Amino acid sequence: MSDTGPVTIAVRIDDPALAERLSELLTSVDWVRLAPEGEMSELVLSTARAATEEAGLTSREREVVALLAEGLSNKEIARKLGISVDTAKFHVGHVIDKLDATGRTDAVAHAARRGVIHL
Repeated sequence: MSDTGPVTIAVRIDDPALAERLSELLTSVDWVRLAPEGEMSELVLSTARAATEEAGLTSREREVVALLAEGLSNKEIARKLGISVDTAKFHVGHVIDKLDATGRTDAVAHAARRGVIHL
């Protein structure tokens, strides 16, 4: 049991039956609070597909955000993916926009919270 209050968990599972079962189990735990749709949570339970669709990222953008999480620069991302620096910069900009982030670090934080990447 948590000393600081309940842990807020969001359930984002594609399969409605599984989502319902998990939600029922979690509500029976007194130190867990389920986050309503759209509310920020401390933990997200999701399938990889649900997390990606929720963020609206393409497969290339998922690769880019994973490389951002490693701390790579646009030049390093371009080299790693075999693309131009301008193209890497374009993808980074789209990731930041789609995740409604204020910058590279914030994009990584948003992606991690949404379950798009795992740190």
